[in-house]
Amino acid sequence: MNKNYHLLMTDIINNLKGKPKLLLHACCAPCTSYVLELLSNCFEITIFYYNPNMNDILEYDKRYDEFAKLLKGLNLEDKVNIIKPVYNNKDFLKMAEPLADLKEGGVRCHKCYYLRLEESAKYALENGFDYFTTTLTVSPYKNAKLINQIGFELEEKYNIKYLPSDFKKNNGYKRSIELSKEFDLYRQTFCGCIYSKI
Repeated sequence: MNKNYHLLMTDIINNLKGKPKLLLHACCAPCTSYVLELLSNCFEITIFYYNPNMNDILEYDKRYDEFAKLLKGLNLEDKVNIIKPVYNNKDFLKMAEPLADLKEGGVRCHKCYYLRLEESAKYALENGFDYFTTTLTVSPYKNAKLINQIGFELEEKYNIKYLPSDFKKNNGYKRSIELSKEFDLYRQTFCGCIYSKI
């Protein structure tokens, strides 16, 4: 039986007490746009820009720079913090190179989700966050069911609450495109890794 992760998230939000601290793993500003619009009144949000899958540091920095434009557009400059870990593509390549011949969306991508979410869970635990989640489920090209399964697995492993999501639901993906156009955000044409660029 398939779970409705959007309803699970809504139920959690409706039962929040106060404004918990949420570590939001973010892949790029366009995917983050709708998520911030949706969650910024419910959580104290810190963006965690951990993406060692990025093909090169120029792409990594280019995507990061768009967050300033996004936060200004949403009037969240003083309300949302951003953590930018040091760029380290070696972590990704160590995992991905043996899987280089696999198709996009397969095991290599699944392991990439795990890599990024696990680092997010560890950072959230070590820095006193109440929840962690990711913007990855806003994309129609990402497997929301798998991403949420990973999130719950990491919740149990690290004893840090995972906020389930399927941000593409309720026109979330469409809204992210609208906000990207409104704020003139750079929308990349590939996931970020060298394999998705080919």
